[in-house]
Amino acid sequence: MKLKVKKEILQSGIDIIHNIISTKATLPILSNILLETQQNTLRMTSTDLNIGITCVIPVNTIEPGAITVPAKRFSGIIKELANEDVEIYTKKNNMVTIETSFCQFKIIGLPSEEFPKLPEFKDKEVIKLDQSILKEMINLTSFSVSMDETRYILNGILFKISNTMLTLVATDGKRLAISDRKLKHEGHKDIRIIVPIKTIQELTRNLRDEGEVSLIISTNQLLFDFGNVVIISRIIEGEFPDYQQVIPPVSDNKIKIGREEFLLAVRRASLLATPDYQAVKLEIFKDKLTISKSTPDVGESREEIPIKYSGKEMVIGFNPAYLIDVLKNLLVADIEMEISGSEKPGVIRLQEYIYIVLPMRLG
Repeated sequence: MKLKVKKEILQSGIDIIHNIISTKATLPILSNILLETQQNTLRMTSTDLNIGITCVIPVNTIEPGAITVPAKRFSGIIKELANEDVEIYTKKNNMVTIETSFCQFKIIGLPSEEFPKLPEFKDKEVIKLDQSILKEMINLTSFSVSMDETRYILNGILFKISNTMLTLVATDGKRLAISDRKLKHEGHKDIRIIVPIKTIQELTRNLRDEGEVSLIISTNQLLFDFGNVVIISRIIEGEFPDYQQVIPPVSDNKIKIGREEFLLAVRRASLLATPDYQAVKLEIFKDKLTISKSTPDVGESREEIPIKYSGKEMVIGFNPAYLIDVLKNLLVADIEMEISGSEKPGVIRLQEYIYIVLPMRLG
C-alpha cells in the first residue's frame, strides 16, 4: 500500500472515526484504524464491535493495499505534522512509514485480515431523513436518555417510524422527551428501534444543517449513510416502555414565560445546588415567578421574573439541570409550562414536542 494525501484532509478523516476507539480494548486490533486504499480514495474504519464508523477521503493512490495502524499513535503523529503532503506506505512485517518532506515516522501495524468485518446491508429499505430535522430532534431528546446501565433499555433513543411520521422518544424515568416530525418520503412500514446513546453522539457529530442521511435497518443492526461517512451500530434489543401512558392530559394551569429569562434565572439558582440539595424552588404568583435556592452551609439566592398566569398560586421544586437541558435546546422565544400541582409533573408542549419532568421534594 502506498498513498499521498494532504495532511488536513487526513486529519479531518481521523477526527470523524477516532471517537469510538477505546484505549482499553480487550482485543488489540480494536485499538487500531483500518486503512484501505482504493482508486484514489482511502477508506478508514474504526469499531468497538457495538458501533463502527467508516470515512472515505480523496488521496493519490500509488499502490493499492490495506493495513491497520494503532489509532492513538497514528492520530498523534498526523496531528503534529506540518500542513503539507503526507506519504504513507507499508513494507513487510506490517511496518508503516509516514513521511513528509522533512520528517519520517515508522510504526508497526497489524494485518488488515485481523480487523472485524462490518455487517453488510443488502436489499433493505432505505429511509431518507433530512439532516437538519434529525439534528434538531436529537438535540431535543438525547439529554433525557438514562445513563444507568442497569436499565439498558433506556440507554438510547426510541426511533419510531409509522408511514409518514418519525418520532424520537427518550426517558430516564424522571423526565420524558418526545419529538415528532413528518417525513418527506411516504409509505414506510412501521418501525420501532432503540438507538444506543453512543451511536446518537456520533450521529450528532456528523449531522449537518443541510442534505439528507439514509437510514437502513436489519434484524439487530442499523446503518446511517452520509455518503462519505457511514455509521453502523447494534440496536438495543428489548421493549421500550409505553410512554403514551404517562403523558398527562392538557392542563389549563399554564405559566407563559420568556424562555431565555427562565433559562438564565434557573442557571443562576443552580450555582448553589449540591448533590444533597439539588432542587430549586419555584413560587408561582399571578404575574411573577420567584426562583430561589437555599443550600445549608453554602448560601441562598432569590430572583423574580414576569409571567402570565391565571391559575392558583403554588410552590414546586425541580432539578435545575432538567429544566436547563430543555430550555437551552428549544428554539422559541416564549414557552407555556403546565403546572397542575406541587406533586404533579411539569409539562412543556409545543406543536411537535412534549417534555415532561417530575418535581422534586423541597427541603
